[in-house]
Amino acid sequence: MNVLFDGARVGLSLAFLVYASWSDFKTREVSNTVWVAFAPLALALTSLQYFLFAPQSLFIYALSFVATSALSIVLFYSGAFGGADAKALICLSLALPTYPIYFLQPFFNIVIPLFPVTIFSNSVLLAALSVFYAVARNYLWKGRTGKRLFEGFEKESKWRKVLTILCGYKVEVAELEKGGYLYPLEDIHVDGEEEIERKLIVMPKDEKRAEVIERILNAARRGKLPKEVWVTPGLPFLVFITAGFIVALIFGDIVWVILRSALGQGS
Repeated sequence: MNVLFDGARVGLSLAFLVYASWSDFKTREVSNTVWVAFAPLALALTSLQYFLFAPQSLFIYALSFVATSALSIVLFYSGAFGGADAKALICLSLALPTYPIYFLQPFFNIVIPLFPVTIFSNSVLLAALSVFYAVARNYLWKGRTGKRLFEGFEKESKWRKVLTILCGYKVEVAELEKGGYLYPLEDIHVDGEEEIERKLIVMPKDEKRAEVIERILNAARRGKLPKEVWVTPGLPFLVFITAGFIVALIFGDIVWVILRSALGQGS
C-alpha cells in the first residue's frame, strides 16, 4: 500500500506543478484555485498514509511543513520569490515531506530528510545554469558584430557589467514592442531634449517594467539609442521548481552530490 500512496502523491504533485508552470510561463499568473485544490488533496493523502502505516513520521511531516513554509515566506517577503513559487513549495511540503522511498530510489542515493528543501536547492542550481546561456549569447554577439558590449555605459562599475553579462543579453529595441516578458536591464535618464544617460539595472522590478520600456521606446524613436538594448528573459522560477522536482525524484539532491564530490567523498 505504501507504494500506491507514494506513487499517488508523486503523480498528484507532478500534475499540479506541470499545469502551474505552463500557466506561469504563458501568462505569468497562476490561479489560486491550483493551490486551493493541491493543498487539501496533498494533506489528505500524506496524512492518511502516515496515520495508517507510519505514525512515527508525523513529526518529520510537521517539521517539513513548518521549515518549508518559513523558507518560502522569507523568500517571498525578501522579493526573491513570487507568490506562486512560495505556494508551490508549501504544497510540496504537504504532499512529499520526505523522499517517496517506496515508489522510487534516487540514482545518487543522496537526499536530505526534508525533501522540499532538496527540490528548492535543485531549482536554484538549475536556474543558475541559465548563466551559461547568457554568457555564450554575449560572446557570440561580440564575435558577430565586433562591437563593445558596454558602449555607452563607460561610467558603470565593473561589477554591474559582470552581473549584466551573467543574467542578460542584447536584443533589438523592436523586441520590446512585441510584448512578451523581456525585462530591460538598462534605463535612461533624459536631461532636456538632447542629453540621454544610459544606466544598467541590476535588479529589474516587475512594477517598473512598463515605464522603463516606454522610456526606452521613446528614446529609440527619437534616434537617441542604438538599435539594441540589454534585457533579461522573465522566465518564471516555477518552471525551475518543476524541473528541480523531477531531477530530485530521479537523481536526488544534486547540490549535495556536487559538494560531496568536491570534498572527495563520492556518493
